[in-house]
Parts: sequence; C-alpha cells; structure tokens
Amino acid sequence: MVLTFRKVSVLAFALAFIFAGCAQRIPKEALEITSESLADRQRQTRRFATTDEKALLSSSVAVLQDLGFTLEASATELGLVVAAKDLSAVEPGEITAVVLVAAITLLGGAPVVLPWDSKQKVNVSLTTRLSGENSENTLVRVTFQRVVWNNQGNVTKTEPLNEARLYQEFFEKLSKAVFLDANEL
Repeated sequence: MVLTFRKVSVLAFALAFIFAGCAQRIPKEALEITSESLADRQRQTRRFATTDEKALLSSSVAVLQDLGFTLEASATELGLVVAAKDLSAVEPGEITAVVLVAAITLLGGAPVVLPWDSKQKVNVSLTTRLSGENSENTLVRVTFQRVVWNNQGNVTKTEPLNEARLYQEFFEKLSKAVFLDANEL
C-alpha cells in the first residue's frame, strides 16, 4: 500500500481529532468564583502602608525562614516569593489502623503491606502588588498548599491549606517584622 501525502495528512488529522476527544478538559465549575473564593482571598491578603515592595518581600522571606521554610524561588521585580518545607505526615491513628489491619490479615495467612502517609511538603507562594493608582499601600497575598506522599512514594493528597489561624499567625509575624524593619530595630 502506497501512502501519499494526502492520505498521511488525512490519517494524521483523523488521529488528532480522535485524541483531542480524549483530552482532559477543565470542568466549568473550576473557573467559577464562589463565595468561598472571596473568603479565601480575604484570608490570604493583607494591606501594608508602604510602597516599598522590596522591603516587604525581604521581611516576608525572613518570616518564612523563621517558620522553617526554604526559599525556592524569588523574583523581586515581579513581587513573587516561593518557599517550601518538608514535614512528617505520619499520624499515630493511621499507623495504629495499618498495624491492626496487617495483624488481622496475617491471622488469615496472607501478609499484606498497607500504605500510610509518611511525608509531606508544604509550599508557600507569596505575591506583592501596589494597592492601586496613587496608592500608598501594598497588598501581600500568601497561599499555603501541601503535597502528601505515602510510604510507597505515591502522592495521596494535594490540597490547599485554608485554616484561618495559619494565615492570621503568618500576617501577625509579618506585621511585626515590617514594623521592626521600618524602624530599624
């Protein structure tokens, strides 16, 4: 069978059309702004009475480092800082359940290896931007997320961290750092 350019083109187009139908699509609801979106944004954002974004970013990096995060990327000219820290994800209750299930299965004669969450990485993304035209304020927005791996190296969770206390504590520490830096204390 001789394939001409036209036949190859038609075949390539047909295959592309078929595979395009199999592609993952973003669900419509993923792009909708919900009431939770507004609440999340308000929790994640604070206004600071300064236009010195570089100093604000420097204070932010210092706070993140004090909290045990390692700076992974920064772009001062864009007002961006990305940091992360590794933590244990071992939960005593989960380990107890795994041991009990393994013991019960052993009684049945079949040894089993059950997965449990073993480690996690907490990621932080922080951005700054001037509040608006002729503004004397800068907005800081920070988001925390985590990725959890089990003892077999598989990702078991990828989720945002939305606890209000986490954001409140971060911004309290940042406010103190900004004050100390501004007053050179």
